Amino acid sequence: MRRAVAAPTVLALVVAAGQVAAFADADLRRPVFGVSLLLLEALGVGYSLRAARYGARLTWRIAAAGRALSLSMLICFTVNSVHPSLAWWWAGALSGLAMFAALTAAALTASARRLRGRQRVAFAAELLTVFSCAFILVWQLVLAPAFLTQASYRWVFDIGLGLGNLLLSVVIGTLLLRGAGRGLGEPITLLLWGMMSWALTDIVFSSIRINGGNPSESPGAVLALTSASLLMTVAAMRAGPDARADAGATWNAPPIWSLHLPYIGVALGSVVLVAITIQGQAFSTWGGLILAQSAMTIAVMLRQVVSLRDSRDAGSTDPLTGLANLAGLRAGLRRATGRFGILLIDLDDFKPVNDRYGHETGNLLLTHVADTLRGTIRSTDIAARVGGDEFVLVLLDLESDAEAAAVADRVLAAFAATPIEVGEHRIFAHASIGVAVSSGDDDPHVVQHRADLAMYEAKRNDKRGWRAYDPSMTDQRIRESILADLLEHAIEAGQLSVHYQPIVDLATGRTVGVEALARWQHPDYGFVPPSEFVPIAERSNLIHAIGLHVLAEAAGQVRAWQARQHTDPLHLSVNLSPHQLLKAGIVTDIVAVLERTGLSPAHLTLEITETAIVDAERAAPILSEFRALGIRISIDDFGTGYSSLQYLLGLPIDGLKIDRAFVTQLDSTTRGAAVAEAVVRLGQILGLDTVAEGIESPAQVAELQLLGCTSGQGYLFSPPRPAAEIEDSLNLVPGQPVQ
Repeated sequence: MRRAVAAPTVLALVVAAGQVAAFADADLRRPVFGVSLLLLEALGVGYSLRAARYGARLTWRIAAAGRALSLSMLICFTVNSVHPSLAWWWAGALSGLAMFAALTAAALTASARRLRGRQRVAFAAELLTVFSCAFILVWQLVLAPAFLTQASYRWVFDIGLGLGNLLLSVVIGTLLLRGAGRGLGEPITLLLWGMMSWALTDIVFSSIRINGGNPSESPGAVLALTSASLLMTVAAMRAGPDARADAGATWNAPPIWSLHLPYIGVALGSVVLVAITIQGQAFSTWGGLILAQSAMTIAVMLRQVVSLRDSRDAGSTDPLTGLANLAGLRAGLRRATGRFGILLIDLDDFKPVNDRYGHETGNLLLTHVADTLRGTIRSTDIAARVGGDEFVLVLLDLESDAEAAAVADRVLAAFAATPIEVGEHRIFAHASIGVAVSSGDDDPHVVQHRADLAMYEAKRNDKRGWRAYDPSMTDQRIRESILADLLEHAIEAGQLSVHYQPIVDLATGRTVGVEALARWQHPDYGFVPPSEFVPIAERSNLIHAIGLHVLAEAAGQVRAWQARQHTDPLHLSVNLSPHQLLKAGIVTDIVAVLERTGLSPAHLTLEITETAIVDAERAAPILSEFRALGIRISIDDFGTGYSSLQYLLGLPIDGLKIDRAFVTQLDSTTRGAAVAEAVVRLGQILGLDTVAEGIESPAQVAELQLLGCTSGQGYLFSPPRPAAEIEDSLNLVPGQPVQ
């Protein structure tokens, strides 16, 4: 490796020393220049052939042929300068022209080899467009004068040299400007830059010679051409087994402005044609034709620009909302530098809207959301729809985290203030939002992932709000992923148990029923609370299996207790999640458990949340089937969700459970008892039973009795416990073991 680095360094020092000597003594300038070029081209041939053994073989072999032709040109012209001969001159001229063809071919094989089919045709068309524009300029400024000033056969070389330099510089320049250097190893990249430097410098040499000067006497021109040759040779020397492998050029992300190179070429070429026609006072002969041709060409170009923009927009825009799609978002994220923020917005309960009102209404809500988002951000920010009901806002050039928080607040406020109206219904958009702000140098995709974690946390906790990213969320997401895998085997492993909380008659203190609650004790993670594993079970579709497991164990246990009772039979309450309620075959599954355990349907109450009956059209038939079997239905945590008298009047409901949040506010004041009293009075009017949850003090019991509530549960009576630990409160006949 040291040898590979030392050889180019030594060569560069030797060439630099020669240039310094040439600058110090004008008499040495020409011989030093000639010897330097001969040495560099000879070394270039050898090292290029050597480089072909390590990769990009075709490129390096063609480059070696080009360097050999360059060496041949130098030798022939040197011999011709000492012994003038037409044969030597023609040999040098033809070698020089072939050299440019070979170097151009080497550049194309290096950069265009990953193009396929129509890609190659498209690139060739772009290249021809740019070359034609440059040719118009070179023809007017260089080639046409060369025809007039050069004698006999010499114009062939000067014109051919001009065209060769033009072709090589345009090809390499277009390749590099279009971003084709990505994926190329360092030696190939250096080779391309050396070729381009050679072509541009040689144009200067030709210009000096055509105008009667001696380019070898120009220190700047000599230094530039020598440096270009040195760069190509060093490129070949650095190609070896230790060099980074050449993966071939990639074309997937050229600079946006470079896509307009062909159009710039067409426009510039048309302007030059008109200017030359006017300057040459040939307007009467060619003016009309040139103007018409230029106008037609520019019109076609403009139409093509519009079509290109339409095609690009079609590939990066969501057709329904007009916002950016996933591809558009990715393109926009490339612009996100410095301090920027990302808001990930997920609509809450969008599926029930689709199910209840139809997909046309769902689409109307989505377009409404898109319009609302446009109105809450600046024109420089980005709004995108990346999923069915998932949106992303990219806020660029933020000064503080508070700006992103303010946008989240504006979005939620706008959703709450502007519903859509469908017939007699007003539908609001509700969303959970995750907010993440970059620290200045974060990768946009990392920031987007953080926003996703924050959105997940907002949705998991309370919905209809926003959360800012916190590093602890990453650990929580990992933990939940692990628990989701473990939960799948928890039933088989006997880790899920059932605890029971007594439901008590507030007047007598007698236990009239029990609520069955699932508990998970993992051997490694310990006790996992229901607030953590139940949402995981719902998201992973395990909730149905867990629910049936709890029902089966609890129904068998309650049936055994009933056999030992000498009073009214105990009543069993179990929770039924929204996912279970709408699952196909749920009625059949529950009936099968009751038949297997022997528990009467009349002694079972299914507790459902208000969220489960938002889609009343689907829920009503299922609830009616349960009612027909004698199973009772109670709304759990009433008043905390989608409370609506319509549900109570239109659905077969038997009872209401007053949420613990209202029970804790019972403080012997009118205001504290207002909500609890309203629920109790509503139940009495509609003929529904009411059960208070979360009772913790005798004062709360007394106040609930005054309000008319007859049953309750809470830590005052007993926390949820295993079956054996609550048996003493059940008035059982002794002598029979607990199941």
